[in-house]
Amino acid sequence: MKISAVLFDVDGVLLDSAGAHRRVWDAWSAARGLDPEKVWELTFGRRPEDTVRDVAAHLDPATERRTLDRLLAEEMRGIQPVEGAPGLLESLSGSPWAIVTSGARDSVRARFAATGLPLPAVQVYADDVCRAKPAPDCFALAASRLGVPASECLVVEDAPAGIQAAVAAGCVAVGLTTTHTEGALGQAHLCVASPAPGSPKPVRGEPRLRPRSPGH
Repeated sequence: MKISAVLFDVDGVLLDSAGAHRRVWDAWSAARGLDPEKVWELTFGRRPEDTVRDVAAHLDPATERRTLDRLLAEEMRGIQPVEGAPGLLESLSGSPWAIVTSGARDSVRARFAATGLPLPAVQVYADDVCRAKPAPDCFALAASRLGVPASECLVVEDAPAGIQAAVAAGCVAVGLTTTHTEGALGQAHLCVASPAPGSPKPVRGEPRLRPRSPGH
């Protein structure tokens, strides 16, 4: 198996933001008379506006997205890198990698700057595709921008919707069990507990990164 690039989800994979997101969604749900638990279950790996459409069809998704982004910005101090993430990104220096997230461009970039994580040249955000996760469009776009076949991309995801999207795109999917159990990430080709280099314990196969030559 040839792996030429790595595509990372952001929240729950590179940034430990579950606590901040939970506070935001709980506050938003309470203010709108919604069940926080039911709302929370539908947030992982998805664009906030898509969650809003599912749980509160009477509300305007764009307006609610702006409210949610504002609330998340107020939680900036509560977001830190996932343990092992800085070392992993450092180990990929010189190798093709990208972030593929359902988050907003400005918000994600601000959080990377605040936590000191580097941003790759290729970044795919929520508004870069018409169909978000679990559709495969975001990962297909990232592979295209990197000039790498999707089948040679290793995707690191923590949410079932992201794993589903990666598999549908034809990528090799690694499930990171920071927010979900291995069982919930059942479509993943392997599951790991940490993004730290050397930590993967494969379920089947053992993908290895082999950078492509420049210009290919």
